Amino acid sequence: MNWTRSSRFWSNTVRKCIGEDRCARTSLWPVHRIAPGYRHFGRRIQSDDSPLIDRSFLAKLWEADRKLEGSREKRKRHRIGNYDRNGTQNRIGQYDRTPFGKPTLDATFVEGKPWKQPPPSQSVSGFLEPHSPEEVRVAPLLARSNLLITRDIEWANLVFGFEQENRYAIVDVCYPQSPVGLIREQSSIIARQLLRLRRPFVAYITDAMGNELFRVRRPFWWITSSIYAEVDGKEIGVVHRRWHLWRRVYDLYLGNKQFAVVENPGFWSWTFTLKDIDGKVLAEVDRDWRGFGFEIFTDAGQYVIRFGASDPVSRTGAAREVQELEVARHLTLSERAVAVALAISLDNDYFSRHGGWGLPFVAVGE
Repeated sequence: MNWTRSSRFWSNTVRKCIGEDRCARTSLWPVHRIAPGYRHFGRRIQSDDSPLIDRSFLAKLWEADRKLEGSREKRKRHRIGNYDRNGTQNRIGQYDRTPFGKPTLDATFVEGKPWKQPPPSQSVSGFLEPHSPEEVRVAPLLARSNLLITRDIEWANLVFGFEQENRYAIVDVCYPQSPVGLIREQSSIIARQLLRLRRPFVAYITDAMGNELFRVRRPFWWITSSIYAEVDGKEIGVVHRRWHLWRRVYDLYLGNKQFAVVENPGFWSWTFTLKDIDGKVLAEVDRDWRGFGFEIFTDAGQYVIRFGASDPVSRTGAAREVQELEVARHLTLSERAVAVALAISLDNDYFSRHGGWGLPFVAVGE
């Protein structure tokens, strides 16, 4: 850019706008003449009283403008995130309890776009109509026909054998574009290294925007494990594992009443079917095969929880190819929360490795 020509242009423009000569004759206030256009930056002409403008001053001015523009964009995004399309303020998920000890916003912005909670794939009415405040809270996540739960790869555990907190993403197969929920374990770092799979922990289940819906608590165990589902500190159900030499048996309770049992034949079967007292199918937890590299070298398991048929309107795209599970009756929202606790317990009981290989193996083969 030719700075001399640009400076001369702006100098002439300002003179025309303020009418320098006329204002100097009629105004009582003195008019300072503008610096000549041929002056270079960092130099001052003799007998010129105008201030010295150098490049460092312009750089600071440009930097201040950029900071001001950035703060305006942040305030604008914050205002948009707190209101929905109808112009009403969004107060979804302003709970007193937060999963990680920090207050969460109504929406998390990624590249200027907020996360959106996908709508339920099953109607929240009839057998899924909430009958308690706890069920109202978990309905946005559990009123779905199929939940795909995927565990993240733990690189420190893979390479060094350092046990990390487990993290999972929950996806509705009817809306695979974005997750409908997240699961994150919270436990002591010392207990993870010493007790490994027998460590006590609390896992927080949140929606896609990070608002806690419910949690599962698993205490230390020695022979058989138990895991509890809680909403706002209130226990709604529990899963007890029964000891058997080769079979994998679990009892599922809602309060003090057992509503389902899982009797898996052995380590060669990765399908865990929930059945009632008459042996009829209620739901199913299926552990998927992700590939040789994932299964041998990592803990990144994938589970599908099938609750039964979904609404036909929500079955679009790849979701039409999913085979729906035929069930004797649909589980209530509270019973589905216990089924999610069962999937977390299965992952820790049978499908978690005890340490790393010590070498950076590459996971391949999916």
